[in-house]
Amino acid sequence: MRRPGSAALVLVVLVAGLSSCGDDASSGGTGGEGAELTVLAAASLTETFTELAAAFEEANPGVDVRLAFDSSATLAGQAVQGAPADVLATADTSTMQDAVDGGAVPDGPTTFATNVMTLVVPPGNPAGITTFADLDQPGVDYVVCVETAPCGKVGASLLASNEITADPASLETDVKAVLAKVAADEADAGLVYVTDATAAGDDVQSIEIPKADSEVLQYPVGILEQVREPALAQDFVGLVLSTQGRAILADAGFGTP
Repeated sequence: MRRPGSAALVLVVLVAGLSSCGDDASSGGTGGEGAELTVLAAASLTETFTELAAAFEEANPGVDVRLAFDSSATLAGQAVQGAPADVLATADTSTMQDAVDGGAVPDGPTTFATNVMTLVVPPGNPAGITTFADLDQPGVDYVVCVETAPCGKVGASLLASNEITADPASLETDVKAVLAKVAADEADAGLVYVTDATAAGDDVQSIEIPKADSEVLQYPVGILEQVREPALAQDFVGLVLSTQGRAILADAGFGTP
């Protein structure tokens, strides 16, 4: 996160942390040979946007899609600070609105997917958790996202609406951190998105959260004010919204807007 007076350092750290998706191709594409498109995306979009980036590179030889995954709140803040990126996709409308209000998404976002939360436990369910209410049982250690992240906001709301009074054992940076802790059997349970549980496969077991359907998250995507490859950015957003993009998202468990 940015500290006052350290904008240059933040941008350097962000660029250094971007993960390249695929190898550079030898022929020119929409943005010309060697063009780079940088996409900031919520951690819960890791698998789907990696697949979308690969499809985009295949359709645009010579273009390198660089992906940065983090908490939506963190990415929205970096976007407002002028992070060198072209596209922003968040896991809720609130954090995207922060980016809009900060002038980072001048043309506004478009909602492209929805998600809901579920409870996951390690393989074999060592703590014997069978219902969401079991989080209140003595000795059960569960983890959630920090409340600044969309998964944390919704998680806190679901805990309250289901009258869970036990405090979480820890607050994790984003949903992937929660999932990793549960999959490694470092926690008895964790609140994650249905899509993360789907991606984890046999690494976790899922337990339905009552009232989860009343807390549907809307995923918006938008082109940033500091876009360096406007044509490529528009094409990438078009792919996300296309039939192909919707199919990739649906396979991962995302709902349609």
